[in-house]
Amino acid sequence: MARIPLGCEPVVGSLTPSKKREYRVTNRLQEGKRPIYAVVFNFIDSRYFNAFATAGGNRVTVYQCLEGGVIAVLQSYIDEDKDESFYTVSWACNIDGTPFLVAGGLNGIIRVIDTGNEKIYKSFVGHGDSINEIRTQPLKPSLVVSASKDESVRLWNIHTGICILIFAGAGGHRNEVLSVDFHPSDIYRIASCGMDNTVKIWSMKEFWTYVEKSFTWTDLPSKFPTKYVQFPIFIASVHTNYVDCNRWIGDFILSKSVDNELVLWEPKMKEQSTGEGTVDILQKYPVPECDIWFIKFSCDFHYSAAAVGNREGKIYVWEVQSNPPVLVARLAHVQSKSPIRLTAMSFDGSTILCCCEDGTIWRWDMVASS
Repeated sequence: MARIPLGCEPVVGSLTPSKKREYRVTNRLQEGKRPIYAVVFNFIDSRYFNAFATAGGNRVTVYQCLEGGVIAVLQSYIDEDKDESFYTVSWACNIDGTPFLVAGGLNGIIRVIDTGNEKIYKSFVGHGDSINEIRTQPLKPSLVVSASKDESVRLWNIHTGICILIFAGAGGHRNEVLSVDFHPSDIYRIASCGMDNTVKIWSMKEFWTYVEKSFTWTDLPSKFPTKYVQFPIFIASVHTNYVDCNRWIGDFILSKSVDNELVLWEPKMKEQSTGEGTVDILQKYPVPECDIWFIKFSCDFHYSAAAVGNREGKIYVWEVQSNPPVLVARLAHVQSKSPIRLTAMSFDGSTILCCCEDGTIWRWDMVASS
């Protein structure tokens, strides 16, 4: 297990807002009574950077952010099972560039929605329990990865419907997997974290021929030789409680637990030995009243800022890459009191959305400095 060397104490950011940016509420939507667990902008397709999707209850909805705070509903997908509760949604696309949405939740079934015709393109059954997060490979957006309560992470090809790899087994997670992320430039690498308090880094390098084979497979998806990846290349114990969100920031990882902070750290791999190594904790970004699990953060396209909500309906926007960390803004509104499950920053960070436990979506827009 990774330990923190002496003399490498992290730099903790100050909670005094820098007033670098000012945001104001421009819209608030009540989607329904059920909690909304996910909101996500489309970073996959530059034609639709102003489109975003939400997931909550048995519904996935697509909206467009327009000028002047306007939010237009584009389409809505309602699952046939009224008891389904979607926890996560991710933008992806077919190999011909058609925008897809990939959603999952309580039932453990992944729904691939073709936003062109508002129909289900495919459904993936494989996970043995609910799905906590789905992420898309930005370099190959027809590949998605899913993190599940069944203690596994699975890699899927949404074009062919194949489950390519299952990250689980001897070296895998020992409790629910809550979050997973693809490395932005190393196509072979993913990071996952969960209720066993660890972050695990996995490599697909040895299994990449199976990934390539998944694109040309013509037989039934169930006949594909799905492989188990049993051992991560690195295990980090950065947190002492559930880790519910992790994102790559270059080769560093930004992760959060239920102890009121985001942590930026560097995994230092040892050559040869898998799973071994040290962790260099670089920076900490405090977030008050952020002590319940399943509160996730988001970043703008270039990972210059991270926005995270808390259980009291406030949002903290941190500049991720400055040293020491700078609190860009603290967003609070008198009517926003419900826990914020996820935020979504627009491509350039000028709009911040959040989705809440009370079924609301809030839109904040940056105020142009006079």
